[in-house]
Amino acid sequence: MHIWPTTLFFALAAVAVARPALADGTNPGYDRPGLGFTPVVLNAGDVTIEQGLPTWTRDNLGGGQIQSQYTTDSLVRLGLGGPFEAQLGTSPFNAIHTSGNGASDGGHGWGDTVLALKYAPNKSDAPVTWGLLGSVEFTDGARAVRNDHRQYLLGADVNWQLSDQDGVGGYAEQTKGQDKQSTLAINESHVFNKTVTGYVELAQVHEAGERAGTEAGTGVAWMVTQRVQLDGGVRARVAGHAQLWMASLGVSVFLGSLTSP
Repeated sequence: MHIWPTTLFFALAAVAVARPALADGTNPGYDRPGLGFTPVVLNAGDVTIEQGLPTWTRDNLGGGQIQSQYTTDSLVRLGLGGPFEAQLGTSPFNAIHTSGNGASDGGHGWGDTVLALKYAPNKSDAPVTWGLLGSVEFTDGARAVRNDHRQYLLGADVNWQLSDQDGVGGYAEQTKGQDKQSTLAINESHVFNKTVTGYVELAQVHEAGERAGTEAGTGVAWMVTQRVQLDGGVRARVAGHAQLWMASLGVSVFLGSLTSP
């Protein structure tokens, strides 16, 4: 069973609580929340963990069928040195429920494993940052919730810091597996105070064989300490063929280098 992500998360979180405060600027930020990722990599040997608590989605499958899914997505990030960062992800628990036309079905279990590599050449204090992310999602999860085919993803993210309080960004993504899907998104973020940041986002999604759709979302991130972030977000279909709803809660912990005191 894939119990390692949950065990690892809580073990590393306990380590983070016991570690000293950070010097300013050593935490480059988190990939959560929202679409895309932060276009900055961790320093060599630094580790960050990000955990969904959980994420809920609702989709219209067509033919009168509606599918809801709960996912506790886990992500471990490791700085490799230079502009590179490795990522290992999975979801310790997933639950899917499909209903409609007088039928009801469901399943649950651990999710597929994801391996990813991020390239981002800029430092976090640069006014413009950009990065690339490539990943492969395997089919090693529980039969009821895993993908039928491997999923490959290539994403590009760019962020422009307009001021100390405001930034804008764009994200493009292409996935390929049994089906192809592309995503184009823009976002705007605003720093409310030293610990709270909000964002809004607008995305166009296009799945092969379907008409394009539009989604809009918003969310907030709260830096509880210099190492720990809590986040929440929601996204909804606006038009066309797109996911009906997404709502998520999460926590992220920057551990720094596990070999340093």
